[in-house]
Amino acid sequence: MASKGKAKWEGDLKGGSGVFTAGEDITGQYSFKSRFEDGPGANPEQLIGAAHAACLSMALSNILAEAGHNPTSVEAEAVVQLRLLDDGPSITKIHLKVVGTVPGLSEEHFRGHAEEAKAGCPVSKALAGVPEITMDATLAG
Repeated sequence: MASKGKAKWEGDLKGGSGVFTAGEDITGQYSFKSRFEDGPGANPEQLIGAAHAACLSMALSNILAEAGHNPTSVEAEAVVQLRLLDDGPSITKIHLKVVGTVPGLSEEHFRGHAEEAKAGCPVSKALAGVPEITMDATLAG
């Protein structure tokens, strides 16, 4: 299955702006200020973070279920750091935080399954060039 995203940028880097569409109905605006100066709007790193969190939560839910531990919920968050390096902007770190509600599972086993999901989800694999991907995985409650 192929998934589609598109974007259109108008103007120069600092004064211009863009619009993106993910799929058919997820849209947003982005600009230099939203990406590099904490201005209003979205940025590509937020989309990467959302994709990574969504992929991780699905992969972990599947791994847990296959191991006989049906999760009530798995919530994931990804914080993507963009840094200005000598050779230009680069994603230097992603920190994942995952919290699961999984009756009857120990914290240690949950962390192990979370590490497996982090290594195996397709978005993690696509982001293998990011120098540092860390994760905190805990059970709710």
